[in-house]
This record gives sequence, C-alpha cells and structure tokens, in this order.
Amino acid sequence: MKETVVKNPLGAEPIDSLLKKFAVPSIIAMLVSALYNIVDQFFIGRSVGELGNAATNIAFPLSISCIAIALMFGIGGASAFNLAMGRREKEEAAHYIGNSIMMIVICGTALCLITQLFLEPLLRFFGSPDNVLGYAKTYTRITSLGFPFLILAAGGGHLIRADGNPRFAMVCNLAGAVVNTVLDAVFVFGFHWGMAGAAAATIIGQMLSGLMAIHYLRHCRTVELTKEHLKIKWQYVKRILSLGAAPCTNQIAMMVVQIVLNKSLTYYGALSIYGEAIPLACAGIIMKVNQVFFSFPIGISQGLQPIVSFNYGAENYTRVKKAYLKAITYGFAIAVFAFLMFQLLPRQIISIFGDGSAEYYQFAVSYFRIFLLFTFLNFMQPITSNFFTAIGKPTKGMFLSLTRQIIFLLPLIVVLPMLIGIDGILYAGPIADFMAGLTAIVMAVRELKMSKYLKVLE
Repeated sequence: MKETVVKNPLGAEPIDSLLKKFAVPSIIAMLVSALYNIVDQFFIGRSVGELGNAATNIAFPLSISCIAIALMFGIGGASAFNLAMGRREKEEAAHYIGNSIMMIVICGTALCLITQLFLEPLLRFFGSPDNVLGYAKTYTRITSLGFPFLILAAGGGHLIRADGNPRFAMVCNLAGAVVNTVLDAVFVFGFHWGMAGAAAATIIGQMLSGLMAIHYLRHCRTVELTKEHLKIKWQYVKRILSLGAAPCTNQIAMMVVQIVLNKSLTYYGALSIYGEAIPLACAGIIMKVNQVFFSFPIGISQGLQPIVSFNYGAENYTRVKKAYLKAITYGFAIAVFAFLMFQLLPRQIISIFGDGSAEYYQFAVSYFRIFLLFTFLNFMQPITSNFFTAIGKPTKGMFLSLTRQIIFLLPLIVVLPMLIGIDGILYAGPIADFMAGLTAIVMAVRELKMSKYLKVLE
C-alpha cells in the first residue's frame, strides 16, 4: 500500500469513522443553510402572511444560483485538491484551493451586481404576480448584497472539509445561522421591519460565515497558500470546472425548474379555486422543508467526497466501494423517515409557517403527499452523482445531476398541467423522482461491477 495512504487518515481510518467524521458536520452545515430559508419563511409567514411567503419563493432562484456557484468551485476545488493529495502532488493541490477561492469571489460579486441592476425584470421573469412583486423587490434588493458572502461560506466550507477540518466548516455555517435567527426575531417581531428585517438578518449572518471561512483558508492545515496560488490559471480552473460541473448543473437545473414551476403555479393557480398566491406560497414552503430532508443525502455525499477522492487517487478501490455503500445505506434510512413525515404529518408541518384558508391547507397537504411521494428514493441521485464526480468521472456525475430536474421533471411540469390542470404539477414530482432514482441505481451497479472494485471488502 502506498506510503501516503498509510499516513493519511483518509486512507487508513475505518470507513464508518471517517464517514461520520466528515458527513455529520456536512449535514449540519447543509441543515444550517436550509435553516436560513426556513427561518425567514417562519418569521415572514407569521408577520407578513401568504404574500410574503410567495415573495420568498419568487426570490428563491437567486439563492439557488449562489449555491450553484458555491458547488461549482467548492466541490470542484475540493475534489481536485483531494485527488491531487492522494497522488502526493501537494503543490498542485494548493493551486486548486487558491484558484477556487478567487473564482468564488469574482462570481459572487458579479451575481450581486447583476441582481441590483436588473432586479425587477429578473423577479418578473421568475414568475412574480403584481401583488407579490413589491414584497419580492424589498427582500431581494437587500439579500443580494450578501451573495458574495453566502457563496464564500458555502463554497469555502467544501474547501475547509477537504483540508481535513469539517468541524470548522460546520461552525462557520452554524454561527451565521444563529445570528440570522436571533436578528430575525429582533428585526421582524421586535422592530416590525417585515420583509426588510428578514433580509437584513440574513445578510448579516452570511457575512459572518463568509468572513470566518476566509480567515480559515488563509491558514490551511495541509498546504500553505501564497499569492502565487491565488493567481487564476486556466489549467487549474478548467479542472475545477470539470469536477464541479455536476453539482453545479444540478443546482442550475433546480433553478430552471423553479422558474418554470413558479410560472406554472401562477398560471394554473389562477384558473383553479386556489388563485395565484396560494400555490406559490405553499410550494415555496414545502420546497424549503424538503431542503431540510435533502440536507442529509447531500451532506452524506459531501462527507463521502474527500474519502472517495483520496482513495480513488491512491488506487485503493476497495475502500472507495465500501464508503459508497455505507453512504447509500445511511441515505436510505433517512429518506424513509422523511417519507413517513411528509405522508403522515403534512398539515402539522405547514401550520408551523402561519395560518391560511381552507384552500391553502388543501393545496399544501396535496402537494406534500403527491409531489413528494417518492421521497424514499431521493437519496440515490445526489449521493451517486457526487460519487462519480469525486472519482474523477464528471460526465457521469453531470448526467445524473440532470436526470431528475431537467430530463424528467421539467417536461412533466410543462405537459401534465395542460392535460389535467394544476394537479398535473403535483403528479410530475413522483414520476420524475422514480425515474431519476432508477437511473442512479443502474449507473451505480454498473460502476461497482467493474473489476477493480471486485476485491473482498475490508
């Protein structure tokens, strides 16, 4: 066995211990990220009401854009870094970290400026009805100022985990979330600032998390960053982009689907008993609740990444296979629990975010039970997609990241409502989830049947 594998914990410690060490902080970090949206939704729902909840749903594609950039350069940089460290190419590894940081800063600043300059056209494009637009403009104009820090915190967290310190990555996100929650209560309930108060609390929390991430990355554990490593060079950026494309594409696909979904909910909602705002408000809340569930499989996949990348780079395929199978087992258990919650307690969950009419509850309960029917399969796609990216097969990872959102869900939410109205949107979800889960299973089985994985597991 290679000397590096013996000395590096990623190649020597038991898989269970490593997966818990890296996945648990990643899950907590993802939960904290989801908490930002959930907390805003709670305070806005309790103070502003349905129109405020609808406004946050309209602004949600921009938050997804931030996460897409963070995953592109965070997971891409982390995968390239760990693969290089597994090959004992320490100098190359440092360049991947430095180039990732610089690209995160540049892209985050650019997204902030674009949003500020084209705010109203963007919100209308995202599907905002007239009675929601004012709330959405107030909220988004403020939150967009925090985009660079949000991307730094999310993308930097992946780089920090790759450097072997998942706990600090978790603390970065947790600190920002705690500040956001406290300030939400003060600004919204105490000062009665409404949408502006929730937005201000959000960006203050994001700034804290982003600055903490930058502070850590200036003093990495395993490599020493210099100004030379921060110089953008195409050879490194190209590799980062190729490895980060799959998780980024998945987020972009989510954004595209979210925009089409918003427009469909508004259009077909107006033709139904629910009207324009109720479907938008319900879908926004439920998607963010679903994000809480997705924090677990995504967190598991992120914790899996450094383990798989290092051991694949070190040609220790036995540990690669074992780590993937462990991750799948944990993902399945969590997905079954989430499925039971969504099927058995939908009204109780939606009631947390404020009161509504009978039609509001009717649509929300149906959305939970029908749209999220195949939640118990939804762990396969994110874990398997990140697995392929982590082993240096980004094309397969990208394809898998597109299956649920673009290949299956997008056509269904366009076509089915034409046939059966707004109910078509509800039934699009389980069909897409089933097809995406099945595709991930087939691709994973084919990969693990390759001869290099067929040694007896440790």
